Amino acid sequence: MAEQQVVADLREKSATPPSLLRDVAAAMADEMCAGLEMEGGSRVKMLLSYVDKLPTGREEGLFYGLDLGGTNFRVLKVQLGGNDKHAISCESREVAIPPHLMSGSSSELFGFIASELAKFVADEEKGTSLSNGKTRELGFTFSFPVRQRSVASGTLVKWTKAFSIEDAVGKDVVAELQTAMQKQGLDMHVAALINDAVGTLAGARYYDEDVVAGVIFGTGTNAAYVEKANAIPKWEGELPSSGQMVINMEWGNFYSCHLPVTEYDQALDNESLNPGEQIYEKLTSGMYLGEIVRRVLLKLSLQSAIFGEIDHTKLKTHFHLRTPHISAMHHDDTPDLKTVEEKLKEILEVC
Repeated sequence: MAEQQVVADLREKSATPPSLLRDVAAAMADEMCAGLEMEGGSRVKMLLSYVDKLPTGREEGLFYGLDLGGTNFRVLKVQLGGNDKHAISCESREVAIPPHLMSGSSSELFGFIASELAKFVADEEKGTSLSNGKTRELGFTFSFPVRQRSVASGTLVKWTKAFSIEDAVGKDVVAELQTAMQKQGLDMHVAALINDAVGTLAGARYYDEDVVAGVIFGTGTNAAYVEKANAIPKWEGELPSSGQMVINMEWGNFYSCHLPVTEYDQALDNESLNPGEQIYEKLTSGMYLGEIVRRVLLKLSLQSAIFGEIDHTKLKTHFHLRTPHISAMHHDDTPDLKTVEEKLKEILEVC
């Protein structure tokens, strides 16, 4: 009966009935309003992205992209054809970040990124030359809280996930990258700095003009949406001609007493790099869910015989899910995964 009690207790403390979800939604809305009211007024930062116009699908040209948001980063080159042609071609490469660079120095991290970007450009442009002597344009997706003052500059507020590079906090991440690229002799200009949620919103709007929000559930979690510029009290200066502003919510730091935080969540938070922060992210995102499951299974196995006589060694080992693992799962088309997908659909339909 011990395992039944543990499962029943977990089910009760993790339950999310509609009434609770309404309370969570109301608390989130209150935090959003407070974050729009003034800087530092909310745990949900509601950062201005300085993106007031989104793609139309008519854009043309050759562009480079750099996406840094987890334990790896991706570089890409895309040729946009405009109108109904959209993306004519796209080449990309994923690079794992050595763990020691995630807690080293800013110059080491951005130096490594710039060197890999230079290699990618060299490989992709073999036998070709940049037309009209134009500097390469780079879009920089940086999936950490940044306070922007323009579309192409922003200072790092704090690191999240597995990063803890102290000397980068408060610095302009675009300037850091630009300096590193110059040292590599790379003729490239950062034209825009955006968060991954803002990028997701922009990418979706490129194909569908009705899209108004982008949501990330990966290594971490975040959301961005289109807000009316005159509904942002903390906005300083002249309102944009479009009358709109994309808001980077940084909702991973959201917390409310209504959230179903269990003993497993509390233990994980206490042992994390940033105790008391990013609670919503720790409850919902890929970096933490596997570790929470491990803790539940360990308690079940220690307090009951539900799994029989087993060696607890592996269950006592912390589970670390890195971005490359998530990427591999996204590309997994094995029979086992398809079976799991079918079963999940059945369960959701029943629920």
